[in-house]
Amino acid sequence: MNSAATDLLASRSFVSNVLGQRPSSTKQDTRQITALRRVAIVGAGYISHVHAEALKKLPNVRLTAVVDPSATAAQAFVKRWGADRAFSSVEDLIADGAFDCAHVLVPPAVHAPVGIQLLEAGKPVLIEKPMAPSIADCDALIAASMQSSSLLGVNHNLIYHPTFMRLLRAVKANSLGPPRSVSCIYRVPLRQLSAGQFGHWMFDTPVNMLLEQAVHPLSQLAVLGGPIETVRALAGRPTEMGSGRQLYSQVDVVLTNRRLPCQFHFSVGQSFPFWQLTVTCDDGVLVADMTANRLVAHSRTRWFDPLDLAVSGTLTAAQLIQESWRNARRYVYSATGLGSRNDAFFDGMAGSIAEFHHALDNGTAPQADGHFARALVDACHRIADDAIGTTTQRLATPARARAAGGKCDVAIIGGTGFIGTHVVRRFLCEGLKLSVMARNTRNLPELFDHPSVTLLQGDSTNAEAVSKALKGAPIVINLAHGGGGGSAEEVATRMLASAETVARACLAHDTRRLIHIGSTASLYLGSPSQKVTGETAPDRRFASRGDYARAKAMTDQLLLDMASNEDLPVCILRPSIVVGSGASPFHSGFGFYNNEQHCIGWNRGGNRLPLVLVEDVAEAVWLASQADVVGRCYNLAGDVRPTAREFIAMLARAQHRPLHFHPQRPVVLWFAETGKWLVKFGAGRRLPRPHYRDILSRGMRATIDSTDAKRDLGWRPVSSPSVFYQSAVLAHGR
Repeated sequence: MNSAATDLLASRSFVSNVLGQRPSSTKQDTRQITALRRVAIVGAGYISHVHAEALKKLPNVRLTAVVDPSATAAQAFVKRWGADRAFSSVEDLIADGAFDCAHVLVPPAVHAPVGIQLLEAGKPVLIEKPMAPSIADCDALIAASMQSSSLLGVNHNLIYHPTFMRLLRAVKANSLGPPRSVSCIYRVPLRQLSAGQFGHWMFDTPVNMLLEQAVHPLSQLAVLGGPIETVRALAGRPTEMGSGRQLYSQVDVVLTNRRLPCQFHFSVGQSFPFWQLTVTCDDGVLVADMTANRLVAHSRTRWFDPLDLAVSGTLTAAQLIQESWRNARRYVYSATGLGSRNDAFFDGMAGSIAEFHHALDNGTAPQADGHFARALVDACHRIADDAIGTTTQRLATPARARAAGGKCDVAIIGGTGFIGTHVVRRFLCEGLKLSVMARNTRNLPELFDHPSVTLLQGDSTNAEAVSKALKGAPIVINLAHGGGGGSAEEVATRMLASAETVARACLAHDTRRLIHIGSTASLYLGSPSQKVTGETAPDRRFASRGDYARAKAMTDQLLLDMASNEDLPVCILRPSIVVGSGASPFHSGFGFYNNEQHCIGWNRGGNRLPLVLVEDVAEAVWLASQADVVGRCYNLAGDVRPTAREFIAMLARAQHRPLHFHPQRPVVLWFAETGKWLVKFGAGRRLPRPHYRDILSRGMRATIDSTDAKRDLGWRPVSSPSVFYQSAVLAHGR
């Protein structure tokens, strides 16, 4: 059994040692479990793989089935984890009956209908948090559980976070005297928010953000302070998301819990992750850092005040140092294969899942049962109502995926992203009718409500969906990434498949022009003596490149071959480093980021980089749609080209932040990355080997020449440094 599951029964904590406590000598339950429990996974998304990995650690369970409407996702799960069967629906799973309990990992909106089906079939169910979006759905799940006498659990994994469990034990033991109050600061980044990807359900209504994010710290406060009785909440200033919708990213809450009063600061979209629980006791303070996975006790010593300040401070520093090195040691053991996976997130997941199955073994209820989870959903609704107003009703969202209103002038595949939004805006300025297809069509900007836009939902690897979107359009623009989730290799494979699917559909429908938006990543850019033009071929040595660059090079070559051999009417545009409003300013073209405050350069950072404004890219797409440029490639690099050092410095001034560029030698980077790869390879992880050629190319020391794009398309990118600075840098100011 893994460390988190064992931690439910017994553990030793550093804080206990600091406070002079001996850990309790609780023995593990050693009874033999003879019945093998067959587990079905419902929903084969990212989190399903974490559940499967945790289940593999338990001795009395076996994965026998997976359910997902996507046959590709289900079969990939079966192949990876050895499940016996794959089903496309819960009904088929229940009819087959070859399972004893189910983990429900579907989107929150369907937690209740899926969970109720399984409970009514007499199957115990573990549901991912939140239990359900509404109190009515929570009550329906609890009722189904009670009527069928089937166990219902909810995966609130953060109450099994290893540092939180150590904090809880110290509080229960009165290590620093009786606890008097709890405060929680929860300030975290939010990838979808920084990328402007508002299609996730948490952006549908203010309470959903709390149900998705705030439920984690609230679960911990409920365990520490007892059931939440009253709430008083104040929301920060909202930001506009478009279509009349507002995002409340900050809320301050005072909670009256049954045992301890609690204060809670909630904020998402922050650049520096900070999640801390502070328990104030009569004789000291316990501080649990969830992000850094460490627990520190502040207390007094026997010495008089001046000396106590020095001694107690030294002891606190010693705890912090020991906790930090403990985490580093655990990481090394896990990465090298000397120990099992033991990161805090996985330990919390494993502990929660182990607790649910332990409850099944013993005929008891898990801590996070239906009633516990319902109370958290109720707390989220009360906080939203008090802080923001009426939030339980879904905000009005304009109708999406409207039926086509006649023939369109242009079909845009993948047109709702960063570049796509600007392309749609540019073509609408010409009074054209557009068909826009994207994987996610929820919560889009008002631009997509324009009457000349027909919005279709579909995947660019789905031939039927692509054919429907571009049928009858003389001009097709392919901006689709096609990657989705999965391993880097799987993403690269789908990128290539996406491009070919669109190209084949264009041939089938006699499309007059396909404009494919590629990337200069498909080219080799590592030689400072090289001038790269639109005539430059994709990197022939793509096998020595990273997955993204390799897929881009293979895609460009595929389309050029189809143009030569099958008369595909394609024009390939290759934007370089695209900057501007709507994108993250922390682009990988400047270097790689362990965190956004520190950019590790691909080289010394002194070469001019081929930056281009997103508005200029959109203009080039429009011009290419009007010019006779079939079978050609054009690189899009602007005329204002700061170095990586200069851009990071400008961004730091604009945001008033201590952002740093760290120059590096490519060979040093290659040695460092190769060392990491060797460690992971030795631990059994089969990852792509880092290539020196790829690191050199990422530094972009070659000169990207866009003269041919200016000549053939009439393209005129921004040449004024002040205009560029306004759009590329000040757009990200704070």
